[in-house]
Amino acid sequence: MIRRMATNPIPQFPAGFLWGVSTSAHQIEGAADERAPSVWDAFTAEPGRVKDGSTAAVACDHFHRYREDVALLAGLGVDAYRFSVSWPRVHSPGGLDFYDRLVDELCAAGVRPVPTLFHWDLPVGLDWLDRDTADRFAHHTATVAERLGDRVGTWITLNEPAEHTLLGHALGAHAPGGRLLFDALPVAHHQLLAHGLAVRALRAAGATDVGIANSHGPTWPASHAAADLEAAAFYDILLNRLFADPLLLGRYPEGLDGLMPGDVEADLEIIAEPLDWYGVNYYAPTRVGAPQGDEIEFGGLTLPAELPFSVREIEDRPVTDFGWPVVPEGLTELLTGFRERYDDRLPPVVITENGCSYPGLDDQDRISYLDGHIRALHDALTAGVDVRGYFVWSLLDNFEWAEGYARRFGLVHVDFATLERTPKASYAWFREVLRAQR
Repeated sequence: MIRRMATNPIPQFPAGFLWGVSTSAHQIEGAADERAPSVWDAFTAEPGRVKDGSTAAVACDHFHRYREDVALLAGLGVDAYRFSVSWPRVHSPGGLDFYDRLVDELCAAGVRPVPTLFHWDLPVGLDWLDRDTADRFAHHTATVAERLGDRVGTWITLNEPAEHTLLGHALGAHAPGGRLLFDALPVAHHQLLAHGLAVRALRAAGATDVGIANSHGPTWPASHAAADLEAAAFYDILLNRLFADPLLLGRYPEGLDGLMPGDVEADLEIIAEPLDWYGVNYYAPTRVGAPQGDEIEFGGLTLPAELPFSVREIEDRPVTDFGWPVVPEGLTELLTGFRERYDDRLPPVVITENGCSYPGLDDQDRISYLDGHIRALHDALTAGVDVRGYFVWSLLDNFEWAEGYARRFGLVHVDFATLERTPKASYAWFREVLRAQR
């Protein structure tokens, strides 16, 4: 447990810095019977896929309780709320009406709506292995932008295509449950293509503030041995550069372009459509070494022995309730490293997710975690990184994918039997941080 409270105030961030919190549709909305099914509905219906056997059929029931949740946002004092629009709901009868009501409620409360257009809940019948899904996503984007664009100024195309590729298609730990290993690379390419097509659709609708939410973290070699350095470099390409280089440099890391489907050069022109800002979801670094010849249990995942790397524990660090190491300075390292790697090709950065899982209402460990990471973000700003915003994951305790309801990331506690919301100590702490930043 952390239980270290800072006594000094959080340093001041520049005027106009955007403070917010994040959620996703499938994790909080519920009302599954009022929309078409997603791949996550199909996945969670299979026995053994979710650790506690639960589903997101009800989740936090945000679909019916959104006014209560917007009131929590207003009470918190955030500038912005990052949520996702459910692709299956949008294309169900009356589905866009819900997002109309939600956006109106946010605007009335003085909270900027920041919708993410895809956060893993792909409609059943679509598959990222198919190139056509990218075109379907562009249509989805245009539909949402036409309806909400008069009130929404800031847009996010995709959330964490790296995790959706790795966990959902390569390792089978998330929906849709594919275990394709490196044959999942077309999934990465088609998501990136979908992003580029979505940017074009948003520009056509008049959008001027468009980004993506990519997950990134420093890769630490297990040792200075050549085999460990080589394995760490490969992992860094696979989880960081595979998704950043095409967007920011207009090319894949050397050797990977030949593994992608279609006319890659033409697709890269679309993928590299200019962004107004670059979103980073940060949780922790990863220590990586040479393969060890056995399956590895790591972070709730079983990593196959045939991978050309192995993931090792980061020792001598406190860990969250999820077992993730707490390394605030890794955020500074990541952002300054990105600035050095991409130079003037890196647009302004927004931290679109950062948070932790801890139990209880008096969640002093979460306060310490957030305090450390906000300070680390300020260190990156001081070092010259153009950082424009920070979103905490998450507003509410929610359905945590394959973990079910066992992990609590929220600033607000949710009793999943009664659906009662109770702000935690971290909610009050973050509210005071925001007041001090005004």
